[in-house]
Amino acid sequence: MTDKEKEEFIRKAFDKRDWTEIKGNDSWMIFKVMAEFVDGFEKLARIGPCVSIFGSARTHVNKTHYKLAEETAYLLTQSGFGIITGGGPGIMEAANKGANRGGGHSVGLNIELPFEQKANKYIDNDKLIFFDYFFVRKVMFMKYAQGFIVLPGGFGTLDELFEALTLVQTQKVARFPVVLVGKKFWGGMLKWIEEVMLEEEKNIKQEDLNLFRLVDTPEEAVEHINNFYAKHRLKPNF
Repeated sequence: MTDKEKEEFIRKAFDKRDWTEIKGNDSWMIFKVMAEFVDGFEKLARIGPCVSIFGSARTHVNKTHYKLAEETAYLLTQSGFGIITGGGPGIMEAANKGANRGGGHSVGLNIELPFEQKANKYIDNDKLIFFDYFFVRKVMFMKYAQGFIVLPGGFGTLDELFEALTLVQTQKVARFPVVLVGKKFWGGMLKWIEEVMLEEEKNIKQEDLNLFRLVDTPEEAVEHINNFYAKHRLKPNF
């Protein structure tokens, strides 16, 4: 997006609109949101058990985390899981690539953005779904994933991680495994959570630290998910 296009995008966002126009637009938005929910539910309900893999869209194909994501997805398909990603480049592409290589379902929940997000080529043709609304897309991640594997990423990755942990913590969804891959990357954040959020401020409980598992290898990540479902039944989360 050029500077001129950015200025035009911002100008339109702040154009004055009267109350009647706002109400009219909001009414039509309800139907767009409903359509996205219906499309997502109908397609994802037919796919079967899947694991969502999150991480940065900016991770280059030669980076270690790209290879970790690809191998993790491949191993998950060998355990019978499909793979759900945000459908874009970077870690998402790597995960879809691994699912494709393993012969498993490769799902992409893409979001329309003014930058960065384009669907990658490793998504199954009938399993690429486009969304306008982040919150609808996040419902699909939460409802149909039997596990979350989170690799290094930015704000979007953190948003998805803490959304999942909050829903499990508050028992709004069924318990499912959440795995963080990369001890070096996640270590500082987890140290802060334990020392400040837990010990100093008492904002969480000790048992909340058991809501996730920190690992370094694809094998460890997949083992944790397989061990969880050796004890629990596979089903949608809500």
